[in-house]
Amino acid sequence: MGDRPYVTLSCAMSIDGYLDSAAPQRLAMSNAADLDRVDGVRARNDAIMVGASTVRRDDPRLLVRDTARRAHRLSSGRTESPVKVTVTASGDLSPDAAFFTTGESARLVYCPADRAPALRAQLQELATVVGLGAADCVSMADLLDDLGERQGIRRLMVEGGGRVLTQFLEADLVDELHLVVAPFFVGETGAPRAVGPGRFPWTASRRARLADTRQIGDVVLLRYALSERCDLDDRSGDGRRASDAATAPPRAEPAP
Repeated sequence: MGDRPYVTLSCAMSIDGYLDSAAPQRLAMSNAADLDRVDGVRARNDAIMVGASTVRRDDPRLLVRDTARRAHRLSSGRTESPVKVTVTASGDLSPDAAFFTTGESARLVYCPADRAPALRAQLQELATVVGLGAADCVSMADLLDDLGERQGIRRLMVEGGGRVLTQFLEADLVDELHLVVAPFFVGETGAPRAVGPGRFPWTASRRARLADTRQIGDVVLLRYALSERCDLDDRSGDGRRASDAATAPPRAEPAP
């Protein structure tokens, strides 16, 4: 992958593989302790990425919540939260979304080259719009190549949705996968799946390597090493060494 960022793909799903229900209200797949772990993973990454459908459906802020983690980032010369990244084929993004209106970090929006001028006019100073390719679908490999050329972006956390997760996995661009399984089923027609149909590199003859498992309250974290770059010394899944994770006091989950 050359100078491409190290990619951590993170998602929480039901036992039957859904990211959410079909209802307008978001269905929580995780719990407070695991959300704090995810906050720790965010804090050690340089950029956080979600697809445009996630921006529209969930309106995420993509900020580091914990004050100590934000202070640590500032003390090391970084912004309080990582750079925000999204990708859109249609250009359908509202300037009023929390992605654009919260936090002080830079924002990058990737889109097909022919959609870039209109999207720049729509978003103006809210984000840097990067046009890649001429097709209706931005290549995740091209996106990573562009991120790798930007100063300070060495680690990328991809949080969804299902289409983006599928694209990264299909293209074999993921270094590690954090998969949290919630203790219930969804079973709803039309509910979003964690991944869609595709030709994935990991098959019955090429099994993904399970690096770690961890029970976090009523959910389970499965951590898969999907490349040789995966840092197997970090067993906590939140950027701390196993010894540190065992002795560190639990953090209270801040209000959203």
